[in-house]
Amino acid sequence: MITVQTIVNAPIDKVWEFWTTPKNIRKWNNPTDDWHTPYVENDVKVGGEFKYTMARKDESICFDYEGIYTKLDKFSVIEYKLVDNRTGSVRFEIQYDKVKITEIFEPNSENPENEQKEFCQRVIDNFKKYTEAN
Repeated sequence: MITVQTIVNAPIDKVWEFWTTPKNIRKWNNPTDDWHTPYVENDVKVGGEFKYTMARKDESICFDYEGIYTKLDKFSVIEYKLVDNRTGSVRFEIQYDKVKITEIFEPNSENPENEQKEFCQRVIDNFKKYTEAN
């Protein structure tokens, strides 16, 4: 399992909204400025499906990140299963006026784990930056 974390200086309702709404996901869901998320669908409920298309802006790499939600406790936890049957979770822990986010997921078999962890850590760090700035 791979774990990434960040602490966001924002209230939980804002963190939850920015994490789950397509208009916001498109703005933060990338590891660096040369990536973007041109397509997002997100049905935030147990049994709801999600799909994010992530791509390099030069179009050299493009992939879909998609699955189904298996557990949701608003402001607390999101659990999911990807289309390739890997599982993951995102936990939101209120710490005074901040929110600690911990994402844990099964790595894929195509890429080295350290690269997957670094990619996802950069994405979650970008979420922190975007949320705190808006």
